[in-house]
Amino acid sequence: GYRRRYYRNSLRLLREAVQAWAGESPPIDFVVQLGDSIDGQNARRGEAESALRQVLGVLGQLSVPVHHAWGNHELYNLSRARLARSGLYSRAAAGSAGPADRECHAYHCSPAPRLRLVVLDTYDISTLGVEPGSPRYEESLRVLREKNHNDDLNSPEGLKEPHFVAFNGGFSQAQLDWFDEVLKFSDENQEKVIVTAHVPIHPSASNGVCLAWNYEAALAVVHSHQSVVCVLAGHLHDGAYCLDSHGVHHLTLEGVIETPPDSNAFGTVYVYEDKMVLKGRGRIPDRVMHF
Repeated sequence: GYRRRYYRNSLRLLREAVQAWAGESPPIDFVVQLGDSIDGQNARRGEAESALRQVLGVLGQLSVPVHHAWGNHELYNLSRARLARSGLYSRAAAGSAGPADRECHAYHCSPAPRLRLVVLDTYDISTLGVEPGSPRYEESLRVLREKNHNDDLNSPEGLKEPHFVAFNGGFSQAQLDWFDEVLKFSDENQEKVIVTAHVPIHPSASNGVCLAWNYEAALAVVHSHQSVVCVLAGHLHDGAYCLDSHGVHHLTLEGVIETPPDSNAFGTVYVYEDKMVLKGRGRIPDRVMHF
C-alpha cells in the first residue's frame, strides 16, 4: 500500500513490448510471461475475465508461442480449475509433457535442438485458487500455519522463515519428482535447460520474502544435475540476480506494474552454445550469462 503502481499504463507497456518483439531480427522463437499478467484488484471489481481477455489479446498478436507461469495474482482472480481452461494454460500446447496432475501448471518443451525450457508451478502447494476445505487447501494451510503464526498470513512479521507467507507457494513432491526425471533426460542428451517460474527459488535472487516455500528442495533437484543453466523468475518487482555456487544463473525480472510510463520492463534473450545474452529494455539491465 505504499509503492506507486501504474495500472492503466501497464497494458500500453505490454503493447510496446509485443511491437518490439515482432520487429526483432532474427525473429524471436517464443515469449516467456513470468506471471501476474493481471492484478488481484480485478477480483474485487468482477473484472478478472475481461482483464485477462485484454492481456491475452495483446499477446495474441505475436506469431510465436507464449509460455505462461502462474502467479499469485492469477490465483486471486481465477481458480486453478478455471486457469486450466484459460489461455494461460500454455501446458496444453506441450501435450503430455507435464506431471500427472493436469491442474499442475508445470511442463517442458524443446524450442531448439539441445535446448529445453521447463516451466514450474510455484503454487502447486498453495491456499490460493483452491476451494477452502479441499484436501489441497487443507494440506497447504497446514504447511503455512506450521511456519507462520501471524493472524495475517501475508505478513512475514517476526517470522524465522519470512518466505512462509500466503502470497508465496511451494512444490508438491510429485512435481519435484517429475522435474528430476526431466533433468535426467536433459543430462543424458547433453541439453541446456532454462527453468522459468513465478516465485524465485534462490534466496540471493530474492529479498528473503519473495521465495518459494520449499525452495531448498527445488534447488536440490537443480544442483543434482548438470543441465540447468538459468532460472528465470518474476514476483519480486524490484528484480534480482545471482550466480549460485553450482554456476546456475538466477535472474528475477523487474515488474511492469511498478514501471513508470516513460520506461518499460521487458527484454530479449539470445541463446548461444556457451552463454545467454539479455538485451534489457527500460528498468531491465543488459546482462551476459556464461554457462
